[in-house]
Amino acid sequence: MSFNIFKTLLLGAFIVGGVTMAQANTQGKWDKVFAKSDKVEVQKVKFKNRYGITLVGDLYIPKNAKAKLSAIALSGPFGAVKEQASGFYAQTLAEMGFITLAFDPSFTGESALANKNLPQNVASPDINTEDFSAAVDFLANHKMVDSSKIGILGICGFGGFALNAAAMDTRIKATVASTMYDMTRVNAKGYNDSIDSKARLELKKSLNNQRTLDYKNGTFAKAAGLPEKLSGDEPQFIKDYWDYYKTKRGFHSHSINSNGNWNLTSSLSLINMPILAYSDEIESAVLVIHGEKAHSRYFSEDAYKKLKGKNKELLIIKDANHVDLYDNAEKIPFAKIAEFFKENLK
Repeated sequence: MSFNIFKTLLLGAFIVGGVTMAQANTQGKWDKVFAKSDKVEVQKVKFKNRYGITLVGDLYIPKNAKAKLSAIALSGPFGAVKEQASGFYAQTLAEMGFITLAFDPSFTGESALANKNLPQNVASPDINTEDFSAAVDFLANHKMVDSSKIGILGICGFGGFALNAAAMDTRIKATVASTMYDMTRVNAKGYNDSIDSKARLELKKSLNNQRTLDYKNGTFAKAAGLPEKLSGDEPQFIKDYWDYYKTKRGFHSHSINSNGNWNLTSSLSLINMPILAYSDEIESAVLVIHGEKAHSRYFSEDAYKKLKGKNKELLIIKDANHVDLYDNAEKIPFAKIAEFFKENLK
């Protein structure tokens, strides 16, 4: 397989991450792509991970909450920000009685802006897994949270990182992975594992040569991003991404997929460090959700097959594609998600 074809596959890999959610209320300081709820309060919060990186999040608290509540940390999709899908999930679940924390992962969104001395738009399977545990650190020490009742929810690429965090962090009592990508697998092997070791070697040669140039130039080369306009020849899943990230439906200026590019050499660590090696050791509850018509469905199905125990469930949403589970309130099974967390965060 030629390197040019491989780059085309990586475009889709790095972009990852019906009736759409209502558009943002543009009055005041509301900066989300979804309408503000009058049932919750939102607080901007900051916390550090164990690498000393400051993360920025939006904490959603049900109005009139009194007793300590169960809490959920959320992130994703890959290349998105908390003002997009993860915030929509967080606000909706807060309406259902949970304290929720939607956060920007390290090196992205407001977390990048809070660490101006560090690179931006960089991905790391280790650090992005750690980001979930850092969110658990914050929630476990919040005065309104029952520290024994904390779950996590990852969307798209952060569904994979969520499962990786659950395999490591025993404080996580329940995990939801929605429209999941395994970013390490797709970067190393391409879609449907179509990349062989020879093509992967050529990719690694190119990326490592780019590292040499990056050091020489003092800058980071950018990976391909979504086009500003569609030609009509793109794969359907690229069109689906574009319809979310590049239109009023989901565009946000802080989002890499809306308005930027990943660091090209981020692929190296994703290629070399598979994240789901120990997912079969997760003892807490896991709910894996994916769209019936999603190009990425096999990631969730394969991840689910590796999970063990009776408290694991795979839910396939009829007629839903990958991006439907970002913001389509009629297809995202919020009632099921809330029931899952209530049952397993007792």
